[in-house]
Amino acid sequence: MKKFAVIMAGGGGTRFWPLSRQASPKQILNLSGNDVMINETINRVNLLVPYYQTLIVTNQVQEEIMQEVIIKEIPKKNILLEPLGRNTAPCIGYAAMVLRKREQDALMCVLPSDHFIKNESEFVKVLDKCFGLAETTNNLITIGIKPTFPCTGYGYIHMGKEIDSNVYEVEEFVEKPNIQKAREYLESGKFLWNSGMFVWKASTILDNIKRFLPKLYDKLLELEQYIDTEKEAKALADIYPQMQSISIDYGIMERSNEVLVVPGDFGWNDVGSWDSLGSIYEADERGNIIIGDHIHIDTTNTIAYGKEHLIAALGVDNLIIVHTSDATLVCPKDRAQDVKLIVDELKAKNRNDLL
Repeated sequence: MKKFAVIMAGGGGTRFWPLSRQASPKQILNLSGNDVMINETINRVNLLVPYYQTLIVTNQVQEEIMQEVIIKEIPKKNILLEPLGRNTAPCIGYAAMVLRKREQDALMCVLPSDHFIKNESEFVKVLDKCFGLAETTNNLITIGIKPTFPCTGYGYIHMGKEIDSNVYEVEEFVEKPNIQKAREYLESGKFLWNSGMFVWKASTILDNIKRFLPKLYDKLLELEQYIDTEKEAKALADIYPQMQSISIDYGIMERSNEVLVVPGDFGWNDVGSWDSLGSIYEADERGNIIIGDHIHIDTTNTIAYGKEHLIAALGVDNLIIVHTSDATLVCPKDRAQDVKLIVDELKAKNRNDLL
């Protein structure tokens, strides 16, 4: 069976405000200094999946910027445009329906567009193993990350019986824990971080959507006849808003008893907020990560990012400082996950110029 990649690239990356905006979300930022995050994802999977078999699912607001930044070898017909966000189940269902119409059936991996992976060769090895499992079974395959510390910011996967070398049944999916639970999970050795990366046949995920989310499946069927026709955009505009807004985790993965997990240990981070830059950049001897033109005196454990002008920090500890041309963020590192609250406040105040 042919291998395809589906890269989900419709998010806004609100925890990376003020650098990430609706028109320039996290996945098109160059945080590593090498390339924008979505191109790093495309090139990583290209070791197994050719460019012309890679699909990007984004939203209409980001169409122009996506066309500008993504690798030119991606065919234009492979950029799927959602008229509005309806969470991951409709996004994945739409891509699977496209593959079913074009290929009858296909193997598909589903990857977020904005993750950082240090050891790409190990990642490819794990992904290839998942493709093999998906081709020979009708299971839903997910990649779990071996935890390195008691993280409270990730969901967890409880590993069950080992059915093959480094392949486990999934006992349960667990929501983000408190610190005590996270320590217990780490010590047990039976829990993995939920990476949000999946592999399955297109037919398998569509069968599961039909079983667990029948209303969503009916809407996908309505859409199917218009895929790859001149009427697709109008059909999407009419049908997509009627689709149930639900994640693939809640809608399918947590309800199915046919889920397998393959553990991975390849330097993964979802780069979900400013404090995660430590996974990409090495801190200096005082624990600081400094990007741009800065002076820092008696400053420790601080992340400072700004390329517009000099940022000077004196006698501070445990801060995030981010400066762009029209906004500056200052917050404690342990409040990095709450930066999205600023975005919510800007929306409430109709400050669309800063969104």
